[in-house]
Amino acid sequence: MKASTIPISPNDKMFLFLNNCLLGIIMLVVLYPLIFVVSSSFSSPNANITGKVWLYPVDVSFEGYKAVFSNKSIMTGYANTIFYTIFGTLISVTLTVLAAYPLSRSDFKPRNVIMLLFAFTMFFSGGLIPTYILVKELGMLDTRWAMLIPSALSVFNIIITRSFFQGTPSELLEASQMDGCSDFRYLGSILLPLSKPILAVMTLFYAVAQWNAFFDALLYLSKEGLQPLQIVLRQILVSNNFDAAMMNTVNIDQMVAKQGISELLKYSLIIVASIPLLVVYPFIQKYFVKGIMIGAIKG
Repeated sequence: MKASTIPISPNDKMFLFLNNCLLGIIMLVVLYPLIFVVSSSFSSPNANITGKVWLYPVDVSFEGYKAVFSNKSIMTGYANTIFYTIFGTLISVTLTVLAAYPLSRSDFKPRNVIMLLFAFTMFFSGGLIPTYILVKELGMLDTRWAMLIPSALSVFNIIITRSFFQGTPSELLEASQMDGCSDFRYLGSILLPLSKPILAVMTLFYAVAQWNAFFDALLYLSKEGLQPLQIVLRQILVSNNFDAAMMNTVNIDQMVAKQGISELLKYSLIIVASIPLLVVYPFIQKYFVKGIMIGAIKG
């Protein structure tokens, strides 16, 4: 027996057509800059500085990627960013879970007061200068801890994680307590295995924040051996500018060549810096969508 289909009215067809057109335009607006950066990174320096690159690579060249992987400061910054991302995310997710779990328990009496104190910090803070003084007095300037500790915890992420924990059946906790299970055992053996979606969300949030961390490194790190990739990229962008007053004392051909290499290096470095997150995201996307929706509506 053939299944009946619901006819689509002309108004619905018009809505779907306009909606698809709008989404197509948004997709092009978002996608074109990405295509442009990729094409520019594979084009020659001369093609970049003369504006010949629009959509496809022009005079295909790998000079930018060779310069990226042969530059010691870039590779050091890349290694530092990977270190900060891995260990910073691990510390942040651990602290978030340990803070959100007791706040999700209805039998934890001070939870409302503690949550109020947490929420207070979302709207009021000591400010930039007191924070810098605090980091300095703790001896974390020019150390890796300056990138891991000051931004280790997000109150917003605590609230999302707490809401997710509150959505788990309370019978699981009661059954585990009857079997003599401790809170840490319940958290590690029962609750966390059921919380993969929200853990994936927290991991992605913290990892992206750590990977893109720029301002903290600019404030707290002056040693080149500790600076992340974002600071190196900034230095390349800054060095890409030159003073017009120097035109009479600098060889123009050398300046143009340097300008072309700097422009090419900028695009290549953007691609290299973005690849890890682009590779990881598809594997946790299903957990990300589920976790963020549940964390938003539960509670």
